[in-house]
Parts: sequence; structure tokens; C-alpha cells
Amino acid sequence: MLSFEITPIGTVRNARTDVQQTDNWAAVRSTITIDERFGDACLQGLDGFSHVEVLFIFDRFPDHGDYREPRPNRGRPDLPPVGVFAGRGPRRPNRIGVTSCAIESVHGRELTVVGLDAVSGTPVIDLKPVMTEFLPQNAKQPEWVSRLMSKYFQP
Repeated sequence: MLSFEITPIGTVRNARTDVQQTDNWAAVRSTITIDERFGDACLQGLDGFSHVEVLFIFDRFPDHGDYREPRPNRGRPDLPPVGVFAGRGPRRPNRIGVTSCAIESVHGRELTVVGLDAVSGTPVIDLKPVMTEFLPQNAKQPEWVSRLMSKYFQP
């Protein structure tokens, strides 16, 4: 099977350090510092967008190895078991996370966002501006997802 190496482009800094604290991300302000190898103009133009997709690595979670058994999200018995690709948590084959965040400011190689659900020190592997043409028109989800996420993005 093909494998590849990914080199982080930057690092998250914020007040969150506990990977077990998994709710209340809405008001979390994070600064992503981009590696100097990209130069001081690497974020130029991003300030014209309201949101950015941040791709990051769940680097503090072990590889679970066997992903064949469906499990309830967050181990909650009140939620149905789902396969590994029906959830967004850190239990992933490549431990890649992605979150759309509001852009607060752009200064040189520093991007400040709100709502990023990654702890301080998390490696960032890519950034993509959110463009309305890429947003889905009629997204739907099972009702249990709203219960799962009820406190996730609260302040």
C-alpha cells in the first residue's frame, strides 16, 4: 500500500492543552504560526475570507490499528455505533482533523482563528480558504449527531 510523509506547515497556540476536554470550542481563539520556510507573505489574501479550513494532525492520540468494529462516538452508549468514516473524532487511520474556523486576523505568518478544536502545540498540515462554491447545498445528518455536538461548539 502507498504511504507518504506529511510535514507540518505550522503549529497551533491557544489556551487549551487537555485533549480529554472535548467540548466548548466555539470561543476558543487560536493562533497558527506558519513555518518561516513559507515566507512572510504566505497568508497574503487570506484576510479577504471570513473562514478557513484548518487541516491538522491528532498527534497526541495513538493509532488504534483495527478500525473494523463500529463504535459509539466518544464512547457514549446513548449513541449508535458507527464505522470509522462516519465520525470526525481523533480515532482515524491517519489522525487527520479538519475544522472550518472564523478568521479573526492575519499578520505576516500568524493566522488567528476562532473555533478551532485543536489543542496548543497541534501540528497544522494545510490551510484552505472556505469558498461558498464548495459548500454543500442540502447537507443532512442523523438526529443523533445534534445530540453528540450539543456542547461541542458552545462558548
